[in-house]
Amino acid sequence: MNWLTKFLPRSSFSQTVMLIGSLLLINQIVSYLSVATYFIQPTYQQINQLIARQIKLLFVDGVDVGREHLTMVEALNAKVLNNDGMKIYNQQQARKAGIEHTTHYGFLSSQMSELLGGKAEVRITQGDDFEIWIRPPQAPSIWIKVPLTSFNDYDLSPLTLYLIVIGTLSVAGGWWFARQQNRPLRRLQKAAILVSMGDYPQPLPLKGSTEIIEVTNAFNQMSNSMKQLEQDRALLMAGISHDLRTPLTRIRLASEMMVAEDEYLKEGIIHDIKDMDAIINQFIAYIRQDQESIREQKQINNLIHEVVQAESNRDSKIEVVLISCPDIPMQAIAVKRILSNLLENAFRYGGGWVKLSSQFDGNRVGFSVEDDGPGIPEDNIQTLFQPFTQGDAARGSVGSGLGLAIIKRIVDRHQGEIKLTNRTEGGLHAQVWLPLD
Repeated sequence: MNWLTKFLPRSSFSQTVMLIGSLLLINQIVSYLSVATYFIQPTYQQINQLIARQIKLLFVDGVDVGREHLTMVEALNAKVLNNDGMKIYNQQQARKAGIEHTTHYGFLSSQMSELLGGKAEVRITQGDDFEIWIRPPQAPSIWIKVPLTSFNDYDLSPLTLYLIVIGTLSVAGGWWFARQQNRPLRRLQKAAILVSMGDYPQPLPLKGSTEIIEVTNAFNQMSNSMKQLEQDRALLMAGISHDLRTPLTRIRLASEMMVAEDEYLKEGIIHDIKDMDAIINQFIAYIRQDQESIREQKQINNLIHEVVQAESNRDSKIEVVLISCPDIPMQAIAVKRILSNLLENAFRYGGGWVKLSSQFDGNRVGFSVEDDGPGIPEDNIQTLFQPFTQGDAARGSVGSGLGLAIIKRIVDRHQGEIKLTNRTEGGLHAQVWLPLD
């Protein structure tokens, strides 16, 4: 049974449609059987009885074929000359009249056999005219054709039309009902994805069933609470970062007034202030979440050129390898921050060589940054994207541990992918992929 469950619908929408369709199919089968049993079958039985009576009347007085040297077929046709088109054929005449194109009906033949007191055969021609062919037991070598001009295949069309209309309306109604039920769930799914990416949409409308309304209301409250918590955290972090700049500025001014004998101490203080200022900038960048309102079609190679040009005063060697890439929608400032952070790490932890390249695999546009430093232990790579996490001591311990966390958040907001691997030649390889749309 496990293989069967693979083919069963999994979504609520498809399950609802399948349930309604199954119930409709059962209803159609029961309706058809009921109509066939209580309407169609009695009608055919009445027709059989009427035809059987006519056939019995043909043979009730016998068939006089001797006096005028008539055949049995001619004698019987003489009897039914004015009988609404009933006609008698021998086997050869019946084949010419189309007996071979008729359809045999077993249940009608059985009933006719009981009515005529012997083995009879009933066949029906359905076309422009509805004709019944009977081979009576009184004369097995002949066929009697009875046209039913007021009862043809179109007389059954109201039943077929009824079943088609009811079936179509039921399926359409079930589809509409399931769609209405699942629309709030689809809206809730999209909103949940936005919240997971750091966006907080407007409260969702409370529509749908009671259960859906309760779930939507709970989601709105959760989203509002998370938004308020994020705003409070951002305000707290921004306030602390802002307040720290004032004493740092005073310390730097005080260091500038130090005497020449304390020059070594002055340089250390200035260096520490720069490190602290860089850490504060990282805090501010992290709490901003890089939420630019507009994404524009940009060329990744142009951004790489801009970042490389800004870093051209470095002592390290930057190798740039670019290929033709299509424009993609992106937040340009945020993507440049990714490039700058990755280059900063490569300069800080590498051995003096950095390679920056672009890629395109047909579905995504990417770029990578490589260095020739000591690399990172494989066990530590997965945790590097968490805030305040730093790499192994082999790559140093300078900074706040927010650089890669900021990069990960920007990449996630672009529905992209970032991967860190150690180079076989030594050093770290950071690969970023961004979708085309």
